[in-house]
Amino acid sequence: MASNTLRTISMPLGMVVGALLCRPITALDAAAQGMLTPVFIFTMLFFTFCRVDARRIRFSWMHLWLLLFQIVGSVGIYYALAWFDVVVAQGAMICILAPVAMAAVVIGGMLGANLETMAAYSLLCNIAIAFYAPLLLHAFGNGECTMVQILQKVSPLLIAPFVAGQLCRLYLKRVSDWVAAHSQISFYVWLMSLTVIIGRTTCFLLDHSEANRTTEILLAVAALVICLVQFGVGRYIGRRTGDTVAGGQSLGQKNTVLAVWLSQAFLDPISSVAPTAYIVWQNIVNSYQLWRAGRKS
Repeated sequence: MASNTLRTISMPLGMVVGALLCRPITALDAAAQGMLTPVFIFTMLFFTFCRVDARRIRFSWMHLWLLLFQIVGSVGIYYALAWFDVVVAQGAMICILAPVAMAAVVIGGMLGANLETMAAYSLLCNIAIAFYAPLLLHAFGNGECTMVQILQKVSPLLIAPFVAGQLCRLYLKRVSDWVAAHSQISFYVWLMSLTVIIGRTTCFLLDHSEANRTTEILLAVAALVICLVQFGVGRYIGRRTGDTVAGGQSLGQKNTVLAVWLSQAFLDPISSVAPTAYIVWQNIVNSYQLWRAGRKS
């Protein structure tokens, strides 16, 4: 019970700590040449993928429906909002377009999702969005994004820990068994990553105070609505195809680090407020889900 309570409050606490200590955290990350988050992500995924049996990975209709929602939804939301405010439209678009977060496998596993189902969508979605995103960013942004740039961002942090975990399962059985037995460590590694991400994004917002406050509020509200819709739609698709939790996490939990980078590099930089706010909203949803799962257990 104490463990469940700690997990429930740790995500909001990590976000608060990241925001309050944003300057020293950003300075520490700069001293590490931006390697803190990649190291954390690799470590937590390695711990998780040591529990995944690659032979059981299968692609399903659920994966296709989730990907279709992202492809159609990202275009649809842009055109629905562009007449009102292009920056808000860009921010909303990137919140749907962003691929599933690497950490979604970690949280999904804690909530009872099938790890092989989550791993399959993580691989499919990140590769598919690497092909699709440059088309949208060319049409609605500055047109400089390429597939190679996106793959360079996601591949080392997704493929490498997956391969390392599978090799460990094959050739270092005792090590992989120990890692699998202590997979809860991945959650706390991810928590450190979240704190660093919040610290960096808080500094970005403080250093770009020239943005219109009304626009920032609209971006944050749009991110909240999209977050709730995506978790809801994902759970609905997952329920219809056999894994409610996997569907919800696969569609709702986004790679916000990539989304913020895409916004700042290839769209109006102010649009990155939306994926920045999405970090907060999705982790509040995750905290609630962990609390509810702990209460049921």
